[in-house]
Amino acid sequence: MRLSTKGRYAVTAMLDLALHAGNGPVTLADISVNQGISLSYLEQLFAALRNKQLVRGVRGPGGGYYLGRPAAEVSIADIICAVDEWVEFTRCGGRENCRDGQRCLTHHLWDQLSDEIFHFLSGITLEDLVERGRADKQKSRPDFLTANGNRRAA
Repeated sequence: MRLSTKGRYAVTAMLDLALHAGNGPVTLADISVNQGISLSYLEQLFAALRNKQLVRGVRGPGGGYYLGRPAAEVSIADIICAVDEWVEFTRCGGRENCRDGQRCLTHHLWDQLSDEIFHFLSGITLEDLVERGRADKQKSRPDFLTANGNRRAA
């Protein structure tokens, strides 16, 4: 399976918004710099994300974008589907005309794999990714011994 840059960048940009939730709107220019994604590409992605109400924009000075709903309610599958980037493993795109207009022998296998991936990504939210990032950050902090011999994070 290979997810194109469209889906990857959409997830990355949405995660950037989730990480900065509560700090005011985030500009596409900030996301572009933070994540190394071209501004014009982000504009295209955010048009699709806005249409699916996954983000909301604020115009004017101090404007930018917010998540359209809480991070705990936005799945990774929602984001990928919003930018029309679903990964389909059947050669026929699900039309069941894989082999000379007929369903191929392995159609069900590849169709089931597509469903499994969709369900997997549907079960992961932006909030899950934010929490995983926080947990990873905590693990990478060195511990120091306090005067009484107890450990504390740096």
